[in-house]
Amino acid sequence: MRDKLKECIKLLKAKGVDYADCRFVRRENEALRVSDGHVDSLSRTLDVGVGIRVLSKGSWGFASTANVTAGDLKKTANLAVQIARASAMTAHEPVVLAEQEPFVASYQTPFKKDPFEVSSETKIDLLMQSVEVLRANAKIKTAEGGMRFFKTKKHFVSTEGADIEQDLLESGGGYHAVAFDGKEAQRRSYPNSFGGDFCTKGYEFIESMDFLDNAERVREEAVALLKASPCPDTNTTIIITGPQMALQVHESCGHPIELDRVLGTEISLAGGSFMTVDKLNKLKYGSDIVNINADATTPGGLGTFGYDDEGVKAQRTPIIKKRKFVGYMTSRETAPIIGKKSNGTMRADGWNRVPIIRMTNVNLEPGTWELDDLIADTKQGILFDLNKSWSIDDLRLNFQFGVEAAWEIKNGVLGRMYKNATYTGITPEFWNSCDAICNRNHWRVWGVPNCGKGEPMQSAHVAHGVAPARFRNVKVGVSK
Repeated sequence: MRDKLKECIKLLKAKGVDYADCRFVRRENEALRVSDGHVDSLSRTLDVGVGIRVLSKGSWGFASTANVTAGDLKKTANLAVQIARASAMTAHEPVVLAEQEPFVASYQTPFKKDPFEVSSETKIDLLMQSVEVLRANAKIKTAEGGMRFFKTKKHFVSTEGADIEQDLLESGGGYHAVAFDGKEAQRRSYPNSFGGDFCTKGYEFIESMDFLDNAERVREEAVALLKASPCPDTNTTIIITGPQMALQVHESCGHPIELDRVLGTEISLAGGSFMTVDKLNKLKYGSDIVNINADATTPGGLGTFGYDDEGVKAQRTPIIKKRKFVGYMTSRETAPIIGKKSNGTMRADGWNRVPIIRMTNVNLEPGTWELDDLIADTKQGILFDLNKSWSIDDLRLNFQFGVEAAWEIKNGVLGRMYKNATYTGITPEFWNSCDAICNRNHWRVWGVPNCGKGEPMQSAHVAHGVAPARFRNVKVGVSK
């Protein structure tokens, strides 16, 4: 494949293009799901192809093919050139790329146990046992569990001399139970809602999640929610647990700092951003303890890799530092607009999609508190756990989140359970109200394997390192 890609680059150079790259992708995907005591689905797929980007006369062209013969790659390269030159006829401004060292390198996800070498029977047995525990109460009407694994090989070459091979491995899964009493349904999940948790590790990650040890608690909390009190409508102090903090960071911090979104060149699905370029290094964002970084080198993060799909090396970029907004996630095309080089966040959802700016691991750095001490220090408030619903405007400014379960905090002690709990806020004001973050003992990287963006839609695998955090004077219980 290297020889074929190099020949393709040689052809593109001969055509006098400004720049070009070829990206070979081979992705293997295994998915298992069990529900209510039986195997619901079991699949393994393989997807292989090459995407070719060409910059000619200041405009982009892109073409791709699943036929990776030398002849088909040549045809695809020629098509990409034709598209670029046709695009140049209507371009307003020529594309300018930030300078980039052409790396010749390789990268592999560290792992201990290849999940594709673990038998399907072993995986299904663990899921079936977990679901059996979840169903051991008559009020549980449905219980489901699943796992997914991805093995991706990439080979990237460019007219600048880049030659990069990467082997990436991702693993994850989880389960949930739904309780029903004839009037309403309530759901509890583990270890996170909407499919569980994911990371760049092997099957050892699944083994570390203690599926069986948590199933009884999840079941009983789902049942208890049926009789729980509705969340009160008030302004109060809230503590948000790790998995819900991950989505809070994702929606209100991660998406607004994608520079293509800010510039209006990619606003499909998730809209634009209130964090416009005039606010860079000026906007007050967060209290003194809030520090956020975009870090594609975080061990185990689902947004961790060696090089992005433009051949830029993975790196850590400060986003919020000392109460100020100080950085974006950028590409080689967008970075020069703010006087920077790319910080390596361009990724594509497969060989037949053009790379766009995607979150890597957008992390809230840990604070100093133990969780028990933080609860004990809270005289009156509510603890929110696991996402159930979310809504945020197209500038990422006004938001509302609903969670699976919440608990009253009274005089420093967790009390009664609340159901249908929600909280709402305005992004900068909300983060300015953060007065405590738990320490490294409670800090964990949560994987999000379904971040949508683009047209046609691309699904990215991203992550967020977070710990439970406390926020003051937050509106909760909003139901209308």
